Amino acid sequence: MSVSERGALLALLRTSHRPWSAVTDAVEEAGSALVVLREGLPGQGDLLSQGDDFETLAEEAEAEIEGWESAGMRFITLLDPDYPAQLLTVYQRPPFLMTRGSLSEGDARSVAIVGTRGASESGLSAAYRLARELASSGIPVVSGLAAGIDTAALSGALSVGGRTAAVIGTGLRRSYPKDNADLQERIAKVGLLISQFLPDTPPTQKTFPMRNAVMSGYSSATVVVEAPFKSGARMQARLALEHGRRVFLLESLMQNKWAQDYATKPNTVIVRSVDDVITHLEPTLLSEADLLRA
Repeated sequence: MSVSERGALLALLRTSHRPWSAVTDAVEEAGSALVVLREGLPGQGDLLSQGDDFETLAEEAEAEIEGWESAGMRFITLLDPDYPAQLLTVYQRPPFLMTRGSLSEGDARSVAIVGTRGASESGLSAAYRLARELASSGIPVVSGLAAGIDTAALSGALSVGGRTAAVIGTGLRRSYPKDNADLQERIAKVGLLISQFLPDTPPTQKTFPMRNAVMSGYSSATVVVEAPFKSGARMQARLALEHGRRVFLLESLMQNKWAQDYATKPNTVIVRSVDDVITHLEPTLLSEADLLRA
């Protein structure tokens, strides 16, 4: 078996003593994981541990990837042409994505809807209605497949046959929460599941913030429905602003000090309805080519 770029990348990530972000930067600069695997990069320091047979490790990694793909998953590296272009514009771009379902260039126009797991009935209703109306307007809806607001948003988009993408904080062979296993399977069949983790990765305190960064980078904007200060949704709002994305805060959030502070930041809009979101969103919806030129 020949060593492929994706096998080389996976071997590098597993064996390097440097952070994944350093490996990602080195591979992007070289334009090849194979180059980094075989030659290293001048001026970048030693990316690799000593004493390993990296060619064999890469071949083994490629065989493992082929096994995942035979089970219906895809392993997409940041050097592949179908790696989402909008993610290439953010620092937190993962070196690979694992997906189930269908990729779509139209997702560069997507809107992420996020919020707390412990949502109120009014929050759940608002998320469902917002997602349904955005989807009915042809705008893809992205969320995180957590309980609460995420589940309501994805369900609302699916109710009208809209495009949905779920960015999850585990590997694709896991479901979290377990109650969303059926929803996860449905999205895999009609939309897209995205994970930046290997298939059996469990949920941890670190994986969910990483998921929020990718969800923000994947989407053109983020709508926060309900969120306390200590929440992934508030974190995603911050990350979205760092990524140069538009952030929409539902008016009901203004009772929270963090939302009041965020409302003063450029690129943040307080909204009351889907019409407000669409009105402010349309001028900023970018194609993938626009994103790469920005």
